[in-house]
Amino acid sequence: MLETPKQEDVEQLLEEMLELHGEGLSRVLGTIDPEARERLAADPVVGTMLLVHGLHPVPLDERVAKALASVRPYLASHGGDVVLLGIEDGVAQLLLKGSCNGCASSAATLELAIEKALEEEAPDLLGIEVEGAMDKVRMPGKSLPMVGWSEIRTRPEPGRLALGVPGLVVANVGGTLLAYRDACAGCGGSLLGGTLDDGTLECPSCSRAYSLPLAGRLVGQEDLQLVPVPLLETDGRVTVAT
Repeated sequence: MLETPKQEDVEQLLEEMLELHGEGLSRVLGTIDPEARERLAADPVVGTMLLVHGLHPVPLDERVAKALASVRPYLASHGGDVVLLGIEDGVAQLLLKGSCNGCASSAATLELAIEKALEEEAPDLLGIEVEGAMDKVRMPGKSLPMVGWSEIRTRPEPGRLALGVPGLVVANVGGTLLAYRDACAGCGGSLLGGTLDDGTLECPSCSRAYSLPLAGRLVGQEDLQLVPVPLLETDGRVTVAT
């Protein structure tokens, strides 16, 4: 009769297999040029395997910088920017700059976009600490609200507006893609069919005009604003929070 393996024996076997796997990956990487290693590391599955074994060829600070660069167009639409102050004990220290700092409505969507970008590019990051709008430590992949991310396959031409996913529109403002809920803040009507001129979107129903580069704020005296949606462009892929 076969004996049931002991827990410690199973754990030791798994540890030995993991070490063998890591050594094999290390030897394979040693036979290819640096550019090929970076291309392999860019693959989500391979990149995760390399991170597990501490073999990722791109330093953590460079991957964090790449993630932040991917969200800068979205932050710019809120009149802000983000600066990497440093990484200490696996925690990235960030500074939010501009009018987005202190704006509660902007902070929520900015936080989501930043965390998502860091989760994709630097899953080995232990957390982020942001001065300004968030002012607290966040753990990428653990503190995100329960939202999904959908890929946008149709990119509107510059100066055009298109339906990204149901209930959401994507505008191309000077080559920068910005996403908003498909509802006028004034009349509640659909924004599709509205005129987009130099970043200003006019509602086709009530003719209210919104500045998309300024987080969808109404041009005029009314205190109205469209609902912005986090949008990320990573390696040619465009995704939005849904």
